[in-house]
Amino acid sequence: MQTTTLSFANIHNHGELFANMLRARRELFIVHNKWNLPEAMGMEYDQYDTPASRWVVVHDELGRVLAGNRLTPTTTKCGIYTYMIRDAQRGLLETIPETLLYKEAPVAENIWESSRLFVAHDVPMNMRRAVHAKLVSELGAAARRLGATHCLTLLNANWPRWAGRVGVDMTAMGPVMEIENVNNQVVSMDFTKALH
Repeated sequence: MQTTTLSFANIHNHGELFANMLRARRELFIVHNKWNLPEAMGMEYDQYDTPASRWVVVHDELGRVLAGNRLTPTTTKCGIYTYMIRDAQRGLLETIPETLLYKEAPVAENIWESSRLFVAHDVPMNMRRAVHAKLVSELGAAARRLGATHCLTLLNANWPRWAGRVGVDMTAMGPVMEIENVNNQVVSMDFTKALH
């Protein structure tokens, strides 16, 4: 099991890995979960897949994607869009309630958004925990390399059950809300302890 953090600057060094990650996202989010998301050429994407973002990918030696995640700076802007959680709060996204945060969405150099976090649906149950832990570990390392001390993410509200296992302090930043028949919650992941 390997991890790679992709950016538009290094994407050409990793063959089909970026495309395979977008294909895995489509397979999970559109085919399996039946979410109504943009797709093209067998890949899922949205307005936040820009050169400002990075993508953490867990994969095998053949490039088969096991898990993935997107990191986007909270300071980014592209037209009317910033980052997903903030744009939802601003009423720009139809599928996520504006009331997802207790306070105004942050905009700071040291805070990034973690979105599209997934473990591929065909990863066997006996491997899922290890794959998820590897993903969160590399997510933290990538965030720190980018200068982030915290990441905001919209997660399944069951996060308190597994947060301790991945070694990241997490705090609820908004209420539990149902999205696409799943209880979700915005959480802040604190990577400051890992900086020392």
